[in-house]
This record gives sequence, structure tokens and C-alpha cells, in this order.
Amino acid sequence: MKTKSDLQATLRRIDRRGYKAYKDIAGAYDLGVCNLYIDRVQGDPFAAPSLVRLRVPHSAARFPAHLFSNRVRRIALQDYLIRIAYSEIRALRRRFPVGGSGKSGHLDIDVGGQEVIERSAALVTSDFVELRLAVGLPAAGRTVLGDEAARLLLQALPALAERALYYSRYDGARIGSFIDTVENFAAIQADLPARRLIAFVADGSLLPRAAGNTQLPLDSSRAVLFESPPSLRVCFEVPNQLPHKWGGGNRICGMGLPEGVTLIVGGGFHGKSTLLDALALGVYPHVPDDGREYVVTRPDAVKIRAEDGRRIEKVDISGFISLLPGGRRTDCFSTDDASGSTSQAANIVEALEAGSRLLLLDEDTSATNFMVRDARMQALVHKDHEPITPFIDRVRELYSELGVSTVLVMGGCGDYFDVADTVLMMREYRAVEVTSEARRVAAEIPSRRSQEVGRPLGRITPRVPQSRSIDASRGRKEVKIDIRGMDHIRFGQHDIDIRQIEQLVDPSQVRAVGFAIHLAGSRAMDGKRTICEVLDWTDSLLDSHGLDALNPFARPGSHPGNFARPRRYEIAAALNRLRTLKVRPAANVDSFS
Repeated sequence: MKTKSDLQATLRRIDRRGYKAYKDIAGAYDLGVCNLYIDRVQGDPFAAPSLVRLRVPHSAARFPAHLFSNRVRRIALQDYLIRIAYSEIRALRRRFPVGGSGKSGHLDIDVGGQEVIERSAALVTSDFVELRLAVGLPAAGRTVLGDEAARLLLQALPALAERALYYSRYDGARIGSFIDTVENFAAIQADLPARRLIAFVADGSLLPRAAGNTQLPLDSSRAVLFESPPSLRVCFEVPNQLPHKWGGGNRICGMGLPEGVTLIVGGGFHGKSTLLDALALGVYPHVPDDGREYVVTRPDAVKIRAEDGRRIEKVDISGFISLLPGGRRTDCFSTDDASGSTSQAANIVEALEAGSRLLLLDEDTSATNFMVRDARMQALVHKDHEPITPFIDRVRELYSELGVSTVLVMGGCGDYFDVADTVLMMREYRAVEVTSEARRVAAEIPSRRSQEVGRPLGRITPRVPQSRSIDASRGRKEVKIDIRGMDHIRFGQHDIDIRQIEQLVDPSQVRAVGFAIHLAGSRAMDGKRTICEVLDWTDSLLDSHGLDALNPFARPGSHPGNFARPRRYEIAAALNRLRTLKVRPAANVDSFS
């Protein structure tokens, strides 16, 4: 490993030379307070910034072992280090101003939002703690600014390491509370199946967000805090002591939603969709004081909606939609331009194929004819001329035969009272359990609609993806994957529209989804593995090798780029929206075995 003096000498030597001379600084350096690894040097001041790492051994950093004693706590500690580093970087920009053209002086780390997700921007091992950063090397035009680079690399970066990678600089109570909160969440989530619950919402949770374009919480002075209906109130023992706002001790209470079919009803603007949104994002732990840190949903929950125009590739939707006009079959259905009903049916089947056993639906984003046909419509349009078996006639079968629970927001269709196990009313943002009242109403006012189930729903037909249909090349680049915010993945020459995949919460998750599809396509799709088995392989790889495994260009142990861990369900959803995807049905395979 080279020394600080070696880096200083190199910067003096290349000062005022052409920008490509920066390539000479690549390597590892001992800066005293930390080791600096310059893994990738940008070729142009206007190109993507250079990638560097700061590492401090535990013998110097002295983070207590209990802060990263298991996988959950390690991920939480990494997330906390990233957040502190991000805050410190903002201060360092003012303290060590660096000028120049293009991205000169750029210093950043890939920080998350309200959710705590495994990220590649920090790494904690048994030997060291490490931050992974993006750094814009300074230039005047396309000329090296050696003095400015020295200020950035030899002053600002060591100052950052000193503030973010040494435990002595931390408030021990605050960092401990952050990690404990994430571990408590994970403990509740792991306990849900044994309690036959699909979700938990702690009393005192603050569900509404500040605005429709942010996940920041609404000011608590303007919000109604959640309180469980007495009949649904449950308590969990958690491994770490709770803050006073959650009652202190190791016991937290709130609403437990049971398995089965749950309706969330109520008037418009009374909080139905807010609750469903909180449940959808309750698959992730949240930062302390978010208000949703103890909204906990089973990790296999998938939000389902209609999605006009999406591509569908050989999906068996015959359980919901039978023979189409013109004799078109639906047991191996493909289309480049799905309708609302066919897209919603496919979204359900694909979620189940990926392993989900909990579906979340909102009538506002569902196809009306897919959800229900009332008695009058049944009388006018005979079943012989209607290929759709509405969801109302399958939702109980999904649970009784396949073990798939469903939560539905319903504001306009009381026919669902007949199939619900639990009915929850939101009334002025307060939850009231009204299951008995809903059953009384259903008995007093029969719907008069007929069930439209023909054959049983049956099992989901697994599909085998074909690797030749997964091509990330573009031009002369063998792999070219870009993202456009939260809306699109540019995968090779093709665009994956992910706007309706609602449980993606971070651009770095989106980036990871694109690279995960490429990785699976090149290494796991062998013509035998089903989509579910490919997802199993991907999960296993990320569990054992971390997010660093996603980047095909990074050397082992170097900066992997900015990734956040996606769930298998969002990887599957994006794969299914790749318009080049080709699959074949798997013969004699039962994905529910």
C-alpha cells in the first residue's frame, strides 16, 4: 500500500497535465486516519465521478461488536454510517470548497430515504468499516488541478473518515436506538406467520405522509395517530427496549391483521389508502421517528393494480379470464398491449409465481370489471358472453386453497362483505372493526349476484425464462444498463417501464433490479430453472456475496457502484415487463409444492 506522500507526489507530478493523467492515482493509500482506495478514475471531468473507498480497521474504529452481531444489525449499522457520512459531506463541502469544471469537487454517498435497506455504499465486516463514495476529480477545462485534488483527497476525505468511521465521534445512545429499532422490526416481522397475522400496526403510529410526492411523515400536530380496534389488538415481545413514545420496556401493542380476506372500508378521504400504502411499505424497516417504524407487514406482500398497455408473456390467466372472443386461449396468454383486466390478472399470477402469499389491492387502481360484476350487469350480460371470473369470486379460494391472503381497499362495493373475514372501517382516520356489522348488512341486503366460478383456480403454472431473451448489450458495450429515476430501466436497447411497481422505493433499488436481471440471465437461466428458482438463486447469491456481486465490471473487493437491495418480487415484476422476455411453461412442475 502506498503512502500519503506518494499520492501527494503523484498529484504534483500530474498537475496541469491532461485529465487522463489522473489515471496514475488509482490504487491504495495509507492516509493515517484511514486507508483510501481509488478504484475507478473518471476519464473526463464531465463523466460519472470517480469511485473511492475509505476504510478503517476495527482496532482503530472501535465500533462495539454488539452493533453488528447479526445480519439485521449489520445492515442497520451500515445504513446509519451512510446517513452520518451524507450529513458530514454537506458540511465538508463548505469547509473544503473545491472549484473547477464539470463535476470537479463532487463528493457524495448513496444515501437512502425513510426505509432502511441494505446498500452497497457502506460495508461492515469483522475486520473493518468502509464507506464507498463518488468523487469528482478537479479540472480546469480538461486539465488536472493537482492542488484542488489534494485538498479533496488528502484533507476532505480523511476529515470525513474521522467523523464517520470512528465510534468515539458517535452518540452511543442514538446509534444504538437506530439499530435496535430495525432489529425490533425484524423480530416482529419474523413472528407474524406463527401468529397467523399478515401485518401489525403499532398504537401511536403516524401513517400519513407530508405530501403525495414524499415519504416524509406529516407533522404530528396535524395527524391522527393510529389506535388499534380493541378486537384486533395484539402485543409483541421485542428483543430491545423501546423508547418512551412506544411505551418503554420490551412489549409493543397495536393492531394485528389476521390471515384471510381483509376489507378496508370507509368514506372518501378518511384514510383507507393511507393505511394500505403504509402496509405496502411495511415490508421495509423505517428509520426511528418516521411514524411507520412499527408498521410491519409480511415480507412477501405484493401490491397489485391494473396496468393498461404492459406486455404479458405466456402467463396462465385462465383462472380469472377464460376463452376470449375469436377462440383465443388464456392458459398461455401473451400480449404486447394488455387491458386493465388482463394486466391485473397477470400481475396476480406473476406475484404468486414469484412466491407471494399476500396481495394488497385498492379499488381506485383496479379494473372495475375485474373486481366484480353486480347482479344487474350479470342479468344484462350473460356469463356465456363474459370471459372474466371477477376477483370477488376467487379471493376466498386463493386463501382456502393456496394460502394467499388479501387486503382490499373498498369504498364502493358492498358485495365484498360476503367474502371478507375481517372488515376494518376508517372513520376520520381512526380504525374501527366492523366485521359483525358488515355481515349483518350482507344478510339484510343480499347482493343478488351469482357466483361466476367455473373450474377451480388450480395451481400456478411455473414458467422457464430463456436466457437468449435477456440481452443488456447496446452498441459496442456488452452490458449497458441505465435508470431514469423511479420510472424506467434502460436495459440494453430496451426500456422497462416500472412506474406501476409501487413497492420500489429507491433509485438504487431500481439500478440493482436491472443488474440483477442481467446477472440472472447470464448465470442462472439455464433453460431448466423456473422463474421462482431463478429468484431463489438470485436471493442466495445476494445473501452470500452481498450487493457487490451485481456489478459485472467491478473487481472483487472494489467499489461496486450504488445499489440498494431489491426484493425478489420487484425483480420478477421488472423481468416480466421486459418486452424481449421469452419463456416456456415448465412441464409437470408444481411451484406450490
